[in-house]
Amino acid sequence: MEENCFSFENLRVYQDARQLVVVVYRLSSKFPRTEAFALCQQLQRSIVSVPSNIAEGSGHRSVKKKIHFIEIAYGSLMEAYCQLEIASDLSYITAAELHDIKPRFHALSRQLSALAKSFTEKLPPNY
Repeated sequence: MEENCFSFENLRVYQDARQLVVVVYRLSSKFPRTEAFALCQQLQRSIVSVPSNIAEGSGHRSVKKKIHFIEIAYGSLMEAYCQLEIASDLSYITAAELHDIKPRFHALSRQLSALAKSFTEKLPPNY
C-alpha cells in the first residue's frame, strides 16, 4: 500500500468528507435534468468544498489560517445539508434518503469542530 504523501490524507475527517462527496454525488445524479446547472451544481460545489478546504488549510503553517479553512469547510457542509433538505422538499430525493444521510453530516460536523478546537488550543493565550 502506498504511503500518503500529504498530511491531510491521514486525517479521518478528510477521508470521511471524501466519502460523503461520493454519496452526495450519487444522490444528486437523481435530480431532474432541469436542475443540472442549478441546485445540483450548487450542491456538488458545496460538498466538494468540504474536503478541499480541509486539504487547503493543512497547507498553511499558520494555525489561525488552518482554523479559518476548517470553518469554511464547516460552512460548506451546512450549505450542502441545507441544499439536500431543499432537494427533499422538491421531491428530488426521498425523506428517507435525507434521513439516512443526516448522521454522516452530523458526524462530520463534530469531527470538523473537534479539529478546529485542537488547533485553537495551540494558539497562544489572548490570541
